[in-house]
Amino acid sequence: MVVQTERDEITWYECEECGLLFDDEDDANKHEEHCDAEEPSYLQ
Repeated sequence: MVVQTERDEITWYECEECGLLFDDEDDANKHEEHCDAEEPSYLQ
């Protein structure tokens, strides 16, 4: 589930599985469909 949160007067959409933040709700929903709840691969 994507959670809407506000930080620095900007609305963000957070993936509940991994905590990744998105500025676009559609992007967050697309990410969450494929999220495996591990750290994003680009951080390796």
